[in-house]
Amino acid sequence: MADVRVTYDKTANAAYIYLTEPQVCVRSARMYPCDPVDVDGMINLDFDEQGRLIGIEVLAASSKLPEYLLQSAERLDTEGA
Repeated sequence: MADVRVTYDKTANAAYIYLTEPQVCVRSARMYPCDPVDVDGMINLDFDEQGRLIGIEVLAASSKLPEYLLQSAERLDTEGA
């Protein structure tokens, strides 16, 4: 299984799952918000200019993602730094 970079900001309770190679900087060309009613929260999908999924933003991450994933994520807030 490939390594996936995940960042987490506990203060904002937001996580980002990168689906690109770590050394490659890809800009989001389009963002698709998932229906907050259907997913019981806010999840945004980011796509590049070729329409490939490059990342997933998860708000209210502590209620949507497994705890082990958040604990192993790169922390963006000062608490985990």
